[in-house]
Amino acid sequence: MHLYRTVLVGTDGSPSSFTAVEGAARLAAGTRADLVVVCAYEPLSGPELAKAQHELGEEAYQVVGSAPAEESLRVARVRAEAQGAASVRLRAEEGEPVAVLMRVARECSADLLVVGNRGLRSLAGRLLGSVPADVARKAGVDVLIVHTT
Repeated sequence: MHLYRTVLVGTDGSPSSFTAVEGAARLAAGTRADLVVVCAYEPLSGPELAKAQHELGEEAYQVVGSAPAEESLRVARVRAEAQGAASVRLRAEEGEPVAVLMRVARECSADLLVVGNRGLRSLAGRLLGSVPADVARKAGVDVLIVHTT
């Protein structure tokens, strides 16, 4: 069996993405691999940001910059460590999810990329593409699609 040294998993903060994080963490723990958890984000700007800040008031810091990604990563670390992952690195990266996953996989020399299956069966996913399908098609490394839905 090929032992993985660096496992990369993406999260968007959704319950299904945390299921993928947990699966990646169990695999990383079992192979003593490093686990890299990445969250791609697109910061709000212009009217979207102003509306969110107005509606959130004192909680507006949560939509500025990488704050939502940082919170998702905090939760992901707790879940990964609960699954036995010993070495967990977190990355909040600005950009579109597939491009971010491909870039971070290269930068970290990941030899396994893990994503959840959310979006594979939807009509929008079939017509427009989905993160798991695009990652599986574009990744130059092994891809594990975890059943999360």
